[in-house]
Amino acid sequence: MELIVLLALVAGGIAIRKQGQRLRALEQELASFRMRLAGGAPVAAAADGPLDQPVELPAREIADEPAGPVEAEEPAGMPGPWAQAAMSAADESDRIGEAPAPEQAPQQARPPRRDLETALGTRWAVWVGGLALALGGVFLVRYSIEAGIFGPRVRLAAAALFGIILAAAGELARRRGFRAPIGGVNGAYVPAILTAAATFTLFSTVFAAHALYGFIGTATAFGLLAVITLGTMGLALLHGQALAGLGLLGSYLTPVLVSSDSPAVWTLFGYLAIVLVAAVAIASLRRWRFLAGAAYVGAGLWSTAYISESFAVDAAPLAFLWLVGLVALAGLWLARPGSKEEEAAPRLDPASLVAAFFLFVTATFLARGADGAPIGAGYWAAGLLLAALAVAAWRARAVPLLHAFGIAMLFIAGWAILGGSVDIDILYGRLLFDGVWLQPGADAFQSWSFLLAVAMLAVGIALARLRVTAQPGNAAAWAFWAALVPLWTVLTAWLTLGNLNVDWRFAFAALALSAILAAAAELTARAEDPAQAGGRAVSCFAAGSAVALTLALLAGFGPLLTTVLTGLAAIVPAAVTRLRRWPVLGWLSAGFAAVTLGRVGADPTIVGTDALSTTPFLNALTPGYFLPAAAFAWAAWQLARTTGRRARLMMEAFAALFVLLGAAMLTRHAMNGGVIGPGEPSLAEQAIYSLIMIGGGAILLALDRRSPSPVFRWGSIGLGVLSVLTIASSHLLALNPLFTNDTTGTIPVFNLLMLAYLLPALALAGLAWRARGLRPDWYVAMLAAGAVALAFAWVSLSIRRLFHGEFIGAWKGMGAVETYTYSAVWLALGVAVLVAGLRFRSRGLRLGSAALVVLAVAKVFLYDMRELEGVLRALSFMGLGAVLIGIGMFYQRMLPAAHARGEEGEGEEEAA
Repeated sequence: MELIVLLALVAGGIAIRKQGQRLRALEQELASFRMRLAGGAPVAAAADGPLDQPVELPAREIADEPAGPVEAEEPAGMPGPWAQAAMSAADESDRIGEAPAPEQAPQQARPPRRDLETALGTRWAVWVGGLALALGGVFLVRYSIEAGIFGPRVRLAAAALFGIILAAAGELARRRGFRAPIGGVNGAYVPAILTAAATFTLFSTVFAAHALYGFIGTATAFGLLAVITLGTMGLALLHGQALAGLGLLGSYLTPVLVSSDSPAVWTLFGYLAIVLVAAVAIASLRRWRFLAGAAYVGAGLWSTAYISESFAVDAAPLAFLWLVGLVALAGLWLARPGSKEEEAAPRLDPASLVAAFFLFVTATFLARGADGAPIGAGYWAAGLLLAALAVAAWRARAVPLLHAFGIAMLFIAGWAILGGSVDIDILYGRLLFDGVWLQPGADAFQSWSFLLAVAMLAVGIALARLRVTAQPGNAAAWAFWAALVPLWTVLTAWLTLGNLNVDWRFAFAALALSAILAAAAELTARAEDPAQAGGRAVSCFAAGSAVALTLALLAGFGPLLTTVLTGLAAIVPAAVTRLRRWPVLGWLSAGFAAVTLGRVGADPTIVGTDALSTTPFLNALTPGYFLPAAAFAWAAWQLARTTGRRARLMMEAFAALFVLLGAAMLTRHAMNGGVIGPGEPSLAEQAIYSLIMIGGGAILLALDRRSPSPVFRWGSIGLGVLSVLTIASSHLLALNPLFTNDTTGTIPVFNLLMLAYLLPALALAGLAWRARGLRPDWYVAMLAAGAVALAFAWVSLSIRRLFHGEFIGAWKGMGAVETYTYSAVWLALGVAVLVAGLRFRSRGLRLGSAALVVLAVAKVFLYDMRELEGVLRALSFMGLGAVLIGIGMFYQRMLPAAHARGEEGEGEEEAA
């Protein structure tokens, strides 16, 4: 009993609060009605008010000449003095036959300010009074029980009589036109509060007669409670939405309060269907969005409770409830046009949104069961989804049902891939997916999935073409699902029923789907305004066609042909831009390139390590990398002449990336005897990679000079920085033969040291020379410093090889002559770099020479002085002094002249 009282209190509070908003709108409408009546203008009731149909009133006929209507706008919240004054003025004009002299219109008066006294005396008193009446009936019955004054039948009869008196009082107050005479307090609508108290009292009386005393049976109690709650919703047409909400709450609580030992499922869902239709019908008459949404929430909660609590679900009554709900949604709620505010600023319809959510839950359960095991109700799930699709096609505002259909199809088909059992684990740093993969033919819903996919494809193409001009957003939604649902159905069918290596059945199905979606894109583009604009709907169809083509290539060919053909497919959208300037086409080319990159990332050897030929260059790596690279380059060239800039930049980046990756893979293949294994690269292999990166930076620099592009600019800078970092970490540290003691080769000069140090040094120096004036100063200086560091390493390691042979590990130590040789050669190298820096006007080289000289000086003073003896020590210091003096004299003569010519800033010189 306390639960009923609490629920009634909450519902009553909501009802009381909502009445204020409705009555204020009614007052404003009545004032507007009076003003238009005074002026002889047609009167149209608001869509949300009690007058739903426009009423045309004939204008007054003036005897002598027409007089303009007196426009006097009644302030909101004021009863009617301004309207009466306007009507009197119009009547006076009729009597004298001429328009009255214009007078200064009175200023609008603001509604009286609410104070505590007004609120307590006019609003709160009515609210609390209605609650007190309802609770008074309850307490009276309780007192009579405790005191034993009357018997149970008398007490129940008195309570029922009291409820009837309250209902009669509410109706009498409504018919007498009771209205609060004070502006701003009309929310305390007495008739509605009395009717709500009557509903509460009668509801409690019937429940007590059944549950406490057993005077009436289950069927009788169920029927009486249903009549009371449904009647309350009917009276809500007169008293407002809050009372309808109270009746709806009672209607959905009735089956909970009145239970039976042998419940009838059909009776329950038949009753729920009646409640749902009644609530939607009442909501549609008054355009009560909250009531319509609440009706579907209640039906959905009952459906969910039945699904979760029943051991053996009967799908027929469950599907019946939602089929009736869809009919009510389309035939009642969405049949009436929305308000002007809704048409001006469309919002998601709550009823459609709630119905779509619970329809998704119900259809998914009927198709897959609660735990992934089908319950043999696939035809009911298919019927519900087809009905949702039909309603979405019939009513444009039912677009949430379209999304529910699509999401349900994705979920049902995706659930079939792993049999409804998916476990995700992380083991030793690897992400593992474990599930029960379905055996061929194990999916009982597969045939229904194909039927629903075909229906979605046909209806989506037709409606997207019809609505693309008037409703482009709705057309895009239909195009999106018309492309995605069939694609997902074919993909999941291939994964569960087909041969994952090569299966021409699904390849032909995907190819046919690609052609259909391409034709749909063309037909939709022709229906656009302006034609061939390539809007969202066209983009969805075109993207779907591209994805279907990719799926056809994956299902129909082996790894090599899949990689090559997917890369070559990037040419198709770029070529189509010669005929159609749809913005999406360039991005489709980029999409094909991204898929190709993903394919290469999954298997860099293209065909697998075991199937890869050991012949250098003449193997699957060459076409697998360079044919897509050529296709991407051509697509970028074509897109530069037709459509957007960004897609062209992406294709340029993909082309450059595939060239570099192909060169690196061919190098690794050749350096490892035709076997690409998971081991770490050697110094020789890493040297080739570094040379490829430096060469890639030089190529992008040259391309940027010929055809300026941010991709070429930043790509060249990125490759240069990456090459320097790789050289510093690998060549100078990790793979340095001084630390690893690996072989440097048997030939004195043409050995590993030349490949790993001298050639990269010359490459970096050449790139720095070409980048002067075209790239930032820091970038040029970084390249020059890298070249100097590599040259220094090559010279030093070559000297060590001269003294120690093929293996030059640091653990072997240094002799006196070797130590002196380092000092002399480092000084000579510093001087050579200084000359090169002055000759090429490179400040970076001059700073590099300074670093070398400082290093030589530090070595002589800190190491040679301690380790060398005799004549070698003297020669070391004498040579150092002579070189330093020579450098000083050289700088004294050359540097002032360089300053005079402005050669210190290499970037400024090149720009000049």
